[in-house]
This record gives sequence, C-alpha cells and structure tokens, in this order.
Amino acid sequence: MRVSFPENPAFWLVLSALNGLLAVAMGAFGAHGFDGKPDYLADAFNVGVQYHMWHALALIAVAWASDRFPHVLVCLAGISFTIGIVLFSGTLYVFGTTATLPAAGAAPLGGVSLMIGWLLLATGVWRGRKPPVP
Repeated sequence: MRVSFPENPAFWLVLSALNGLLAVAMGAFGAHGFDGKPDYLADAFNVGVQYHMWHALALIAVAWASDRFPHVLVCLAGISFTIGIVLFSGTLYVFGTTATLPAAGAAPLGGVSLMIGWLLLATGVWRGRKPPVP
C-alpha cells in the first residue's frame, strides 16, 4: 500500500489560510474572553495563538517549497507543523479556557513536532534543490 502525501502547493496554501483564520479568531477571543480570570490563563492561551499564527505562516513556506523544491520531507514538514499546531496550541487553548490540561505531555510533544517540522523543511529544501547547470 502506497502512502500518499499532499504535494500540491494549493493544499498547503488553503491549510495555511484556514489556520491563519483560526489563529486570528482565537486571538480575538484571547483579547476579550478572559475578563475576571487569572492572567496566567490568558497568557498561556495567547502563547498558543502566537505559535499558531507563526506556524500558519510556516505552512506558506511549505506551499512554496513543495513547488520549488519538491521532496517528500517538505510535505512531512507540513504534516509535522499541523500536528504541532493541534497539540501545542490546542493544549494551550484548552488550558487557557478550562485551567486543566487535556493530556499530559501533549504541549511538549507538539513543541517537538513544530521543531521537527522546521528541520524537515530545511532538509527537504536542501534535498529537493536542483543541481547547478554546468
């Protein structure tokens, strides 16, 4: 059985745009939804928003790189960023709104996934580059 990766740059641009939309919506909630709650909850929530938006933008880099430097590692970077957004930012969103952690270790695992995404993107671009023409 062959595993298929989303190699189309349009897929990554759409995913980036949807994540950007969600990050802005969560940021708006974070700016207005924490009246009367402890500051540390709003702070945790807003860290999730920041990382969410930065990695929504990273998905634009994945879209560009998947077209310019096609390599499976570039697509894996996009998948890793997406998993990282869900685990890291998602955990901070839940913690900020409920003051409970949904799953022990999910946020650190998400952070590692985000870092792996950057490594995969760099490696995929390097391996996907075309050799210079003599």
